[in-house]
Amino acid sequence: MIHKTDFLVIGSGVAGLSFALKVADHGSVTIITKKNVQRSNTALAQGGVATVFGKTDSFDLHISDTLAAGDGLCSREVTEMVIKNGPDRIRELIAMGAKFNMEEGDKGEGKILAMGQEGGHSRKRIVHAHDLTGKEIERVLAGRAEEHDNIEILEDRIAVNLITFSTSMRSGLIVKNQKNYCCGAYVLNNETGEIETFTAKIIFLATGGAGKVYRYTSNPDIATGDGIAMAYRAGASVANLEFVQFHPTCLFHPDAKNFLISEAVRGEGAILKDTRGRRFMEKYSPDKELACRDVVARAIDTELKKSGDESVFLDISHKDSDFIKDHFPNIYGKCLDFGIDMTKEPIPVVPAAHYMCGGVATDLNGRTDIKGLYAAGETACTGLHGANRLASNSLLEALVYADRASAEAIKELRSGNRTPVTKISVWDETGVTDSDEVIVVSHNWDEIRTLMWNYVGIVRSDKRLNRALRRIENILMEIDEYYWNFRITADLIELRNLATLADLIIRSALERKESRGLHFTIDYPEKDDKNWLKDTILKKKP
Repeated sequence: MIHKTDFLVIGSGVAGLSFALKVADHGSVTIITKKNVQRSNTALAQGGVATVFGKTDSFDLHISDTLAAGDGLCSREVTEMVIKNGPDRIRELIAMGAKFNMEEGDKGEGKILAMGQEGGHSRKRIVHAHDLTGKEIERVLAGRAEEHDNIEILEDRIAVNLITFSTSMRSGLIVKNQKNYCCGAYVLNNETGEIETFTAKIIFLATGGAGKVYRYTSNPDIATGDGIAMAYRAGASVANLEFVQFHPTCLFHPDAKNFLISEAVRGEGAILKDTRGRRFMEKYSPDKELACRDVVARAIDTELKKSGDESVFLDISHKDSDFIKDHFPNIYGKCLDFGIDMTKEPIPVVPAAHYMCGGVATDLNGRTDIKGLYAAGETACTGLHGANRLASNSLLEALVYADRASAEAIKELRSGNRTPVTKISVWDETGVTDSDEVIVVSHNWDEIRTLMWNYVGIVRSDKRLNRALRRIENILMEIDEYYWNFRITADLIELRNLATLADLIIRSALERKESRGLHFTIDYPEKDDKNWLKDTILKKKP
C-alpha cells in the first residue's frame, strides 16, 4: 500500500511540529515519529530559548556572542537572520499558550518574561519554563497538531530510506545545483513489521541528533542520527560533523540514564569542584564556570584524566534552598530520586555527547541540495552554530527554520514545478528471512559507541581516528551484508544509521587539520584560519 500526502514530516520535535502546523492549512500533512509524539530531544531541553527581550540586551550582542562561540565558522547572514526572528517566534508560542517564567517589570509595567543566563552569553536572554522549557514547548505544539484536521500523526514508525529520482529539469527554485528529487520514504511500522511506502510533494527531515553514537550521552535512545544518515545515502551534502558538542555536566550515577544537569544551574552560580572540593575552572578560562561548553567539557576531561577520578562535582548548595527548588524543580526532584540533595551537597557530573553542530547542509530556507527535501533542527547544518553551538540557540534555530522552511515549502507546493512521479516501487522483501543472529546487532551497537567514546571523543588524534576508521569500515560491511539478507527491524535500522554517522564524524574529523571549537586534536592543537576557515562538506559519490 502507498500512502500519499502533500507534506511528509519525519520527526516530532519542535522543528517538525512547528513546520507541520504552519503548512497544514495548505495541504495534507503526515508526521512520522519513532515513539510517542512527545518523546524527543525537544522534550528534554531544560535550559530554554535564547532570544533578545531585555532592555540591556540587543541583537548585536546576541549575534556577537553566537559568532564568538562558533569560533569563526558561523555564517553571519544566517546568524543575523535567526536572532532577529527570535522574538516573533517566542510571541507565537505565547499566543499558542506556552507558559514561560514571568517576573515583575520595573516601574509598574506588569509581568515580563524572566530571562536567565547561560555560559557564553553576555546578557540574561534565556526564555525558560523553569527547567522544563522543551517539554512546555512540545506540549503546546503537540496539542495543536493533534487537534488539526489536516495533520495525521503516525507513531511507532521509523523511516528506513528516502525515495529519490534523478531529473534534468531545472527551475528558479533549484538551489545548490539540485539534481535529484525526493518524493517520499520507506517507513517501518513497528506494530506490524511491515515496510510502508509514503509519497509526498515535500519531505521535511526533523529527526534530531545522534548522541547515541557515543557511550555517554544526554540524548534519549531515539537519537540515532536517522535523518542525517538517510539524507547522506540519498545524495544530500552533510557538513561539519566533526563538531560534536559534549555537554559538561551529565549526572554521574549508576542508575541515571542520560540525565542532564542544565547549563542554567551554572548560570545561577553553581561551581565546579574536584573530588577534594577544589574549584578548578579558573585555571582554564577567565569566565570560569560560565565559559562556553567546549572549554568546560575539555577542562573536566583534563581534570579526570589527571586525577583518575570518575567524576567531578557541581555545587550550588551555597544558594538558598527555596531558590534552588523554585528554579530547578525537575533537576532537584530527579537528583533526590538518586539520593542526592542538591540543596545540601554537590552533584557528581561527567561530560556527555549532547548536540550535533553539523548535519544535512541547508540554505537560508531549510532546503537541502535534493529538491523537495528540507531539513531543520539538530538534523540540519544551517550555518548558525559554526564550530560550537551557543547555549540555548538550538530551540531558537529550530523555531526560526521551521518558519522559514514552511513558507518556502508552501511556495514550492503552489508552483507545481515538479516532475510528476509516475511509479514508485513498494518495498521488496523477496528472499529475506528473519534473523537468527540478533547478537550481531547488539554487539556492533556496543562496539560503535565504545569506539567513538574512546577514539573520537573530546580530545582526538590522527592515530586514534585512523584506528576508528578502519574498524567502522569493517562494521559497515558487516551491517550491509546483514541488512540485505534479513528482514528489517528497528534495531537494525538504527544500527545502520549509527554506523553511517560514526563513519561521517570520523572522516570529517580526519579532514580538519586544526583545532577549532568542539574539534580538538593533539596533532594540530592550533587554529589555522589561513587554511581551515571553511566548512567540512561530505557528499556520497554517485
